[in-house]
Amino acid sequence: MAEGRKKVDAVERALSIMDVFDERTTRLSLTEIAKRTDLYPSTILRLAGSLEYWGYLRRDADGNFRLGPAVLRLGALYQDSFDLGEIVRPVLRELSDESGETAAFYVREGDDRVCLYRHHSRHQLRHHIEEGVRLPLDRGAGGHVLTAFTGGDDAVHREVRAEGFRVSFGEREPETAAVSVPVFGQDGGFLGALTVVGTRARITEDQVPSLVQLLNASASRLHGELDGQRAPRA
Repeated sequence: MAEGRKKVDAVERALSIMDVFDERTTRLSLTEIAKRTDLYPSTILRLAGSLEYWGYLRRDADGNFRLGPAVLRLGALYQDSFDLGEIVRPVLRELSDESGETAAFYVREGDDRVCLYRHHSRHQLRHHIEEGVRLPLDRGAGGHVLTAFTGGDDAVHREVRAEGFRVSFGEREPETAAVSVPVFGQDGGFLGALTVVGTRARITEDQVPSLVQLLNASASRLHGELDGQRAPRA
């Protein structure tokens, strides 16, 4: 037992070998893998033999390693079974519970933003919006984040990219405030905007830093799960 979980050392070492490859580094030498994994070359060769037998690793004539076809097959199976909502909804629920406000996940569709998923606050007085509703891109924190990371180049969009979040007070509805951050998925591609929204009486300037911190933690968790990596610990 380690870090509160069960593990098999040999399996984790084998997975750590596969984990060193990425879109920029598709072929690696034995020495390079050893540096990236802190494993002995003899250990890597032993594990690589099993990985190669099962099609998860290939070794070229020049001795360099690359991922094998079995990885592609598993990737295709994962995509066929993937349901974004199964990942996003639990994160929204936790974010709403921690912030006390409605949490929503927006995506861009043309010149609109669409509320793809949401979890309502328990407050009687709250921002209420249903999934599937289309809203303008040019108003609200979520709209600015979506535009900033899908080609927007106005001053506000450059500011959003530099700061990594956006706050809005009464832009779309006079009594509503919102804070939003970007979410990145597989290969670092932009996926959507994660937002908390509520009344201006509860979301004030003083509360923005703590809300940004909660949002960034949730966005990191989403990125970790969507990218197939271990989500960072708090």
